[in-house]
Amino acid sequence: MTLGAGAELFYDEPLEIVRGEGVYLFEKAGRRYTDLYNNVPCVGHGNAAVVRAMSEQQAILNIHSRYLHEGIVSFGERLVGLHHDGIESVVFSCSGTEAVEVAIQMARLKTGNRGIICSNAAYHGNSELVDSLSYLWEAPSASPEVRAFEYPDLYRPIRTDCDEDALCDAYLDEVARAINSLKSNGVGLAALVLCPVFANEGTPDMPDTYMSRLTDLVHAEGGLVIADEVQSGYGRTGVWWGYEKTGFLPDIVALGKPMGNGLPLAATLASRRLVNAFRTERDYFNTCAASPLQAAVGMAVLDEIERQDLVNRAADVGDYLKRQLEARLGTAEKIGDVRGYGLFINVEMVTDKRSRSPDPAYAHRLCECLKAHGFLTGLNGKYGNALKIRPPLVFTRAHADEFLKAFDLCLEVCDDT
Repeated sequence: MTLGAGAELFYDEPLEIVRGEGVYLFEKAGRRYTDLYNNVPCVGHGNAAVVRAMSEQQAILNIHSRYLHEGIVSFGERLVGLHHDGIESVVFSCSGTEAVEVAIQMARLKTGNRGIICSNAAYHGNSELVDSLSYLWEAPSASPEVRAFEYPDLYRPIRTDCDEDALCDAYLDEVARAINSLKSNGVGLAALVLCPVFANEGTPDMPDTYMSRLTDLVHAEGGLVIADEVQSGYGRTGVWWGYEKTGFLPDIVALGKPMGNGLPLAATLASRRLVNAFRTERDYFNTCAASPLQAAVGMAVLDEIERQDLVNRAADVGDYLKRQLEARLGTAEKIGDVRGYGLFINVEMVTDKRSRSPDPAYAHRLCECLKAHGFLTGLNGKYGNALKIRPPLVFTRAHADEFLKAFDLCLEVCDDT
């Protein structure tokens, strides 16, 4: 009871994990599991180069950012250089929640408005402000400064009587209504906050022009676009950033989880003007952020991604795994849809293909069966009925083939129960 009765755990019978190596996790009794869930250790559990960088820097110096240190400047310059020209400066922090909160503060300072819009099935973090953007399809936000809109989804669209262009219009009308609601209440629009691939929503397929048109709409209303790349960034989608994959240019980018491969490390990136204004107005300081340790580990992670060509590997292996799963659509009655980008794939489980009714109970059984056969996955999507496949980027085709064998076996087992 030390951590409290409500502490979250995975699986009906939780695992006690004691060691990690590459794509593998080992529980206390020694059993090995293939990790298809954790995007934090993007270059693999226990990566030797990252561990070495962490150890060596900690042995030399780790201090807060009110002292000068060349390492964090070099890391920031390298990180900014991986983005489009509108991204010029960076504010470091320790979690994705902090990065999104900083981004929202930047947008509010720039626009003079308070209102935030987001998807109705999003999750962006757990501070009071950022948590007010979470899971709003269940109930309206507790904040009068937040409005939600229906996320785009070609599999379960809000209209079925029109072509894709008209459907895109319908989804954008939902966004416009959310913006107008903020304006009518006098708070105005400061920013749109979204994951570029709508990760928590289940990585839905969307109309081709949706993201670019959505960006144009927000800009026309005077707002800024914040891309929460905590899940979609760092090569996860087969390109460096999710916004590259879905075709738009954000004003502000929030990064987290995979940046430190387990070390708390996050960042908010924007134009120099936005960052300078934030620094001036907020006097932001974070004791453990922008440190020599964060710099050394962050550099090591980028080095490993480039050394192992993990962005291209995510594209190649992810495409292979997705095609193999799509091939099962015709024979597995419970698989309603397979979608995703790179090494972020969702397999939606339904009661039947015709109704497309979500089947979270079946998805749960499938997840538990895979665990019993040595493969760790999770559940995702608005209805909790999508099997979430999001392994470390060092995942290979050989690992995918091993998973597919277990997946087929578990489909048979779950169909019989």
